[in-house]
Parts: sequence; C-alpha cells; structure tokens
Amino acid sequence: MSRASHNVPAVIVGAGLNGLGVLRSLAAAGVPSVVVGTHGDEPAMRSRHGRKVFYDAAGGGEALLATLERVAAGAADRPVLILTMEESVVHVMAYYARLATRFRMTLSAPDTLAPLLNKDGVRAAAEAAGLAIPRTLRIQSAADVSGLDALTPPLIVKPARRDAGYEAAFSKAYRFDTHAPARELVERILPVLPDVIVQEWIEGTDSDLYFCLQHLPADGAAPTSFVGRKIRSWPPRVGGTASCGPAPEAVEIIESTTAFFRQAGVHGLASMEYKRDPRSGRYVVVEPTVGRTDFQEEVATLNGVNLPLAAYRSACGLASPPGGGSAAGRIWRERMSDTQSAERTPAEETRTIEGARSVDALWRIDDPGPELARLASRVRVRLKRLLRSDR
Repeated sequence: MSRASHNVPAVIVGAGLNGLGVLRSLAAAGVPSVVVGTHGDEPAMRSRHGRKVFYDAAGGGEALLATLERVAAGAADRPVLILTMEESVVHVMAYYARLATRFRMTLSAPDTLAPLLNKDGVRAAAEAAGLAIPRTLRIQSAADVSGLDALTPPLIVKPARRDAGYEAAFSKAYRFDTHAPARELVERILPVLPDVIVQEWIEGTDSDLYFCLQHLPADGAAPTSFVGRKIRSWPPRVGGTASCGPAPEAVEIIESTTAFFRQAGVHGLASMEYKRDPRSGRYVVVEPTVGRTDFQEEVATLNGVNLPLAAYRSACGLASPPGGGSAAGRIWRERMSDTQSAERTPAEETRTIEGARSVDALWRIDDPGPELARLASRVRVRLKRLLRSDR
C-alpha cells in the first residue's frame, strides 16, 4: 500500500491511551495526523507522532468547535475527523452539520447516534436485532427506586450517561449481591445525577468479556471487524480494560454486532461489548460504543486489523486496508492497571491467551515519550510527598 496516497490529514480528538493507539495506528501507515488534547501530560501529546493542538476542555463544545475549525482552516485538504472520547461525540453531534462541511466524518449523523447513547435506546435496538440483553431499570427520580426490587441480584449500578459531577464522586460502576445496598447507593447518586441504570448482573468473570470492534462503511459494504476479549479489568468486575487480546473462538459475534449496527443505521467506527454466560455459552450485550474508537482499539492494529486506517481510507474514498492477524497474537496491556488487577483477581478467574506476546500500551522503543512522561509525573508526585512530609 502506497504511503503517498495518505496525504489527507487526520484530526484525532482525545490524547489519552485511546488517542495514542489511534495515532500510532495511523502513523504506521504514513498518515499525517493532528492530535487535539487538553494538557501536555496526556500520553498522545508526548508521542513523537503527529502535530499537537490544545483546547480548553472547560469551554465545552464551543471551545472544541473553535479549535477544530481553526485546525481545518489551516489544512490544505479537508481532514478526516476521528473521535476517541464519549464527550467529544456529544460535542460534535451538537455541531455536526457545521463540522461536516469542514471535515470528512467517521461517525453517523446525530439522529442515528443519539438513541444509542441512551441505555433505553440500546435496549430497544438490541431487542430489534434479536440480541440478548439483561433486564435493566432506568431510575431518574426517587419515585423510580421501588422498581429495583423487581430485578434479581446480583445487580450492577452505573450512570446512564457520562457526567463530570458523577465521575468526581463515584466509581464507574458498582456490583451488589442484595437490593438494600444498591438502593442506598442509587439514592446517594440521584441528587448528583438523576439518571441511573440498575441492571441484572451477567454471570462470569472479566475473562468472559468479549468485544467486536468495527468500521462499517456508509455504503453498506461488509465491515472491517476484530474480535477480542478482556483478560483483566481495573477495578476487577466493574472497571475498564486492563489487558486484552484476540478471541478467534468468538468470531460469531461479528454477525450479531453487524446486525445490531445495521439495524440501527450506524456507519463509521463502532464496537459492542458482550459477556459470555459460562452456564449457557450465550453472548449477552453489555454496551455498544458509537461514533468513536474504543479504549483498547489498538489491540486490533497489533493483531493486523487497523480500524483507524480503515475509517480514514473509507472517509477518503479509498479501499479498505488488507487485514491479517498475527499468527501468535498480541496482548494489549496497560501495565499499571493490569498489575493492580492481577493482585486482586483470583488466578482461577483469569484466562490468559496461550502463545500471545504482551505489548505495553504506553512503552514503545520507537516512541518512548508517553512512558517517559508517565515516569516523570510519578517522580514529581513522590517528590512533592517527600517535601510535604519533611515540613
């Protein structure tokens, strides 16, 4: 594949681990990129790849819009816009028509995406596509709390949407074996975020969590897909991905994932997470991700399926890149969270991937900046603690 064909710039919104993986995936194919981040210590802002642009996150959607329009105005060609954070999807949806005249988009229109950012909309779409999904209650006021008793524990409690106030006070999700503590937590959350989801827990461990990462072309052509599974999460049972790798044994979820997104009218970057119930072998929907890349998106690239490149080439009217998995497989690992998870997760609950080589999410010999920045940050924190203790 000729690198000379990749002369249209990509603009990546979000400079965390997700954005870093996208940046490295595009850099490997010679795609010129601009990373839009909020501060200099974000991993992708320390990469040797791409040009870096800052914006003030406190300014919300208007600040992001102004930054993106400034970047587009300075580009020789209409850039490809790739999002990596849920809040950026919400902001871009608000200005979609305006941005679509300045960028080649890799996400569907707002009227398609909006229902899938809502847990009720996800349930309706899953049922329409014939996918299994656990019983769920959406609680938006104290009057709804009594409905919680109709669900069968264990229960998981989580926010219905991203919210800064919630994230400042609570964890990503909570698991309870009885109704009473779940009810108590919901009552504490409601004054902060009056939009809470309580869902019946799906049996299984973190190693039973599977995902299908996709790029779905707007013309209805076959999607580019990668199937993987988690090895560990942090925090265990309710947290994000700490390590993951390829899962060819679950290739069947490509069909169900494609059916879900096609039924909902989604094109562009999207993914679906499932939990495999060890009792029945059935894959049950956990949640979709739409309009952006997933946190562990780079695991697909490491295993020969470059989804950011597929999205980029599709937006430029080019053919999809060839895919071909690594024979041994590659594990994507966020070292700090994976180490913490391994210390707290019983060995019998962790299924590794035989013969696969682990690749650190931050450290690369040819791109050491992100890991060196993290080390420097940890040193600064420890020095501050030492100085305070000496006073």
